[in-house]
Amino acid sequence: MKRHCEKKSACYDQGMSSNKIKGRKIGYVRVSDRDQSEDLQVDALKAAGCEVIYGDHGVSGAFTKRCGLDEMLASLEAGDTLVVWKLDRLGRSTIHLLQLLSDLRERGIDFQAITQGIDTTTAVGRMLYGQLAVFAEYERSLISERTKAGMAAAKARGVHVGRPKMSKTMNKALGELEKVKLH
Repeated sequence: MKRHCEKKSACYDQGMSSNKIKGRKIGYVRVSDRDQSEDLQVDALKAAGCEVIYGDHGVSGAFTKRCGLDEMLASLEAGDTLVVWKLDRLGRSTIHLLQLLSDLRERGIDFQAITQGIDTTTAVGRMLYGQLAVFAEYERSLISERTKAGMAAAKARGVHVGRPKMSKTMNKALGELEKVKLH
């Protein structure tokens, strides 16, 4: 699993988190670029009634482990609702998103994605989430196929694909380092 955690997470507490009321709305925001602002997401989550909002700033959704996400998930209790502005703020991988939703459901926690109208407390919301997951998986498969085709075409043209090969000097230095480690 990929992990990203250099303490760029945030918690936008609305002053009600210490009450431990069942049925709290807990928000999560994420921006992948350090120059972006999460203000739009925070404002939307506040308007949706979130008591506490966790976040990760400058962190890719490709990382399944993130400080703000991990803290938020640990704080959720049965009866709570996790609210995000948009599904892709939670993660990019369909598999990771489905695992998160399954884990939330097992723990008795509902999920809402504001802009997409996903609300797992309703049958329509659960259906919509399932459809979005299918389309996201399809799109990910297409991207993978295009990437593989591009790599094959590059190899056919004689272009090296992948990590650069190490020089003889680097290989020798690595061998010397291994000898030192063994002694």
